[in-house]
Amino acid sequence: MDREWGSKPGSGGAASAQNEAIDRRERLRRLALETIDLAKDPYFMRNHLGSYECKLCLTLHNNEGNYLAHTQGKRHQTNLAKRAAREAKDAPAQPQPNKRKLAPRKSVKIGRPGYTVTKQYDPDTKQHSFLFEIGYPEIEDNTKPRHRFMSSYEQKVETWDKRYQYLLFAAEPYEIIGFKIPSTEIDKSADKFFSYWDPDKKEYLLDF
Repeated sequence: MDREWGSKPGSGGAASAQNEAIDRRERLRRLALETIDLAKDPYFMRNHLGSYECKLCLTLHNNEGNYLAHTQGKRHQTNLAKRAAREAKDAPAQPQPNKRKLAPRKSVKIGRPGYTVTKQYDPDTKQHSFLFEIGYPEIEDNTKPRHRFMSSYEQKVETWDKRYQYLLFAAEPYEIIGFKIPSTEIDKSADKFFSYWDPDKKEYLLDF
């Protein structure tokens, strides 16, 4: 096997990491030079020796680029966060504008709706199906019933069982009702999943 010329395997790891850190600081310095206006930095100060100081961290820097690289570092950012937290704590509480509080909607439940459940089996596709017919004769105006599937671990009524899932129906002012069904994948293709609200009969149909 021909040997590739270069450093030995495993060598140069520390040097590579050091070079990456230097490259990162240099990129931060260049970015800061392009985007930060030192004239607006309250912590930037040039002393009588021609060096630059950070009044927040009490550090000394040889040039502007070095100072700007410092402002992007962990020490400076940590001190900025501490100072902001201290100022926020010491600042007097400002009066909050009056906001209209919306009271949670409260409706008097009138019990559970009537329902019919029909189990079906298609010998051609070997699929089982359910037809739910839920009656809501006293449903609130301009509302429609809703349904959702809930996994077993979401509910807190029964012991978790991965073999089952739950189907919930809701419509104000009725109580929510739920059905325990097998936890198999639901075929939601257009010809296999159907829901309909009949506003005249006040009946909600779900067939899947």
